[in-house]
Order: sequence, then C-alpha cells, then structure tokens
Amino acid sequence: MLRQASTIAYYTLLEALRNRLMWLLGMVLVIGIGLSGFLSDLAVTEQKETQVALLAAFLRFSAAFLMVIFVVTSLVREANDKGLELVLALPLPRAGYVLGKLAGFALLAVLPALMFGGLLGMLVQTWDAALWTASLLGELWIVAAFSLLCVMTFQQVMTALSAAMGFYLLARSVTALQQFGQSRYAPDGPSQQVINAVMQGVGYVLPRLDDFTRTDWLVYHSGSWAILGPLAAQTLIYLALLTAAALFDLYRRNL
Repeated sequence: MLRQASTIAYYTLLEALRNRLMWLLGMVLVIGIGLSGFLSDLAVTEQKETQVALLAAFLRFSAAFLMVIFVVTSLVREANDKGLELVLALPLPRAGYVLGKLAGFALLAVLPALMFGGLLGMLVQTWDAALWTASLLGELWIVAAFSLLCVMTFQQVMTALSAAMGFYLLARSVTALQQFGQSRYAPDGPSQQVINAVMQGVGYVLPRLDDFTRTDWLVYHSGSWAILGPLAAQTLIYLALLTAAALFDLYRRNL
C-alpha cells in the first residue's frame, strides 16, 4: 500500500505543477510586495515593520486560500471524471488513496511555505522567517486535511469551499471571540452565557490557528523554537483526527 500511496502522492503533486500553480504563487508574491509596499508608505512611522506585517498577513491568507482551492477543485474534478472509481477499482485499499492524496497535498504545501517564507527572510531575521515558515507548513497541512474531509462529505465545490474557508476563519478567530464574550463590553444575560458556552465548546474542538504563523514573530522577534513543539503536536493530532474522519466517510460510501 505504501508504494501505491506514494504513486498517488506523486501524481497529485504533478497535477498541481502542470496546472501552473507556481505561476499563481509568483503572482501572489508580486501582488503582496506591491500592496504591502504601497500601504507601508502611508504609515507615518515604522514603515518597514508595517510592510512586513501586511505582507506576512497577506501571504498567510493567500497560502491557505490557494491550498483550499486546489484540494477542493482537484478532488471534485477527479470525482466528476470518475477517476476515484477507476483508482479504487484497482487492488488498492481506500486508506491508501486517502493517505496518498494527503501526502501529495502535504508535499504541495511545502512550495508556498518555502516561497513565502523565503521572501520574508529577505526582510527580517532568518530565524524568525524560518519559524514562521515551519508554522505555516503545519497550518497548511491542517487546512488541506480538512478540505479533503469537506470534499468527501459534501462532494460539491461551493459547499466544500465554504465549509473549508469557514473552518479556517473560525479557527483563526475563535480565541478573539472567546475573549470578547468574557469582556466587560459584552452584553449580560442568559443569551450571553449561552454564547460563551458555545464559544468555549468551539474552542475545545477547533485547532488554535491563531497560535500558528504569528506576525509578531517577524516584527517584534517574539517567537522561539520552543513554540514549535506544541504547534507540531497540535498539527499531528488534528491530522490524525481529520484523516480518520475522511476514511470513515469514504469507507461508508458505495462507489
């Protein structure tokens, strides 16, 4: 199964390269540099820090968005072309297909992480950029795994895209929502208690992507390599859970 899964991973990566993904990543780099440079000129002080912060935020969101787009469209197109049925008609377990796809998407995530991290490495300290790049890679792996689960579950482009992006945005903002619910500016009453309980429950389920790929590591040099331990553990846990959910959904389907 390992050899077959590696073959699927290879062709998944090859598909991305043939679809001119590198050109798209290059366009994102150019747009990010131009946009951040223009907006930093509007800042009165700390222009370089402003440029780095804006560029890092733009590249982080663009990397996640492109990963979601590719994973969803690739899997849906393969399903519409009956490629999934053809692959599973071969002596290949369904787990081999899922693991091969995830491995291909994991290899693909290395490209935007290295490209975007390398660009930021020209503007900030190398170690800060390396920490940011490693964290972005883990974030992209989680996003890719959840996108695969969405396709297995919904099997439609728009529904899967909406669910994947909603998951990503909520995972990045759930801590802020929890803090707002507990602040003195939040309205009191039973409804607020329900909202707080819901936000706390969501926080226990979702990954804390707001702890990943933080901009202050680049601007204020506040990051350390000790941070990667909890982030790596969180990445492995959610990869295992999302992979198990995708396998469960695929095995229960009649193809």
